Amino acid sequence: MQPTMETMNLRMEKARRLRIPALATASAAALAMALGLSACQNVATFTQPSLVRVIDASYIAPAVNVYVEGQLLAGNIGQGSITPYGTLTASNDAVIKITESTGGASLVTANGTLLGGHQHSVFLTDNGAAPTSYTVTVLEDQQVPAAGGHSAFRFLNQAPKVGALDVYMVPSGTTLANTIPIVTALPVGSTAGYISFNAQTVTMVITPTGVITPKYTSTGMSLVGGEVRTVLIVDTQLTSNPPVAVFTANDVN
Repeated sequence: MQPTMETMNLRMEKARRLRIPALATASAAALAMALGLSACQNVATFTQPSLVRVIDASYIAPAVNVYVEGQLLAGNIGQGSITPYGTLTASNDAVIKITESTGGASLVTANGTLLGGHQHSVFLTDNGAAPTSYTVTVLEDQQVPAAGGHSAFRFLNQAPKVGALDVYMVPSGTTLANTIPIVTALPVGSTAGYISFNAQTVTMVITPTGVITPKYTSTGMSLVGGEVRTVLIVDTQLTSNPPVAVFTANDVN
């Protein structure tokens, strides 16, 4: 028995309805795959930049320019300078060049690792003697706030005339004699990095190791928590037993 025209039309309509969802599903699957591949490719090729600053602790260097991978990061800076962070391309072997700001003579060239998504300091020091020898060190800086209710400070001792140092954070209403140092016997050329303590109003006092004779006393610092700081300590003059100068930079907050 031959199917009627009406029966054939119903069959064709049913087949068409079945094909449409199948085609839609296939198209959606293809689109999802394409987007997924695109996202994977983007993630695989994207590298976060590195945040980089300069800390100049050299006694002998003239005013300098600092270049990283040929890009000027800091210009015409001198001892005690801690520059703001600049954004650079991450590199496992970045070329760092220090030149005189006037004349452009090269003082030192070094290589360092700049991690993507991290903060770094290009740290310039010298041997303080003739013949002059400069050193460039790349420090990795803390990039997250200190724990709640705490502050975190890092100390760089570049005070060769004073020598090893003790650092106190004296709470308001307390005396130096009744305070335990947070850093003891920090040698010249060394770093005491990031030491956490209870956030409160404090006075920073720096003394030669084992001697309760301040070489530096700050004004009161009202710390509320979360602060992260780097403290550079240098001699104020190249005579024996001078006081020290302190330069503080905000790493976070």
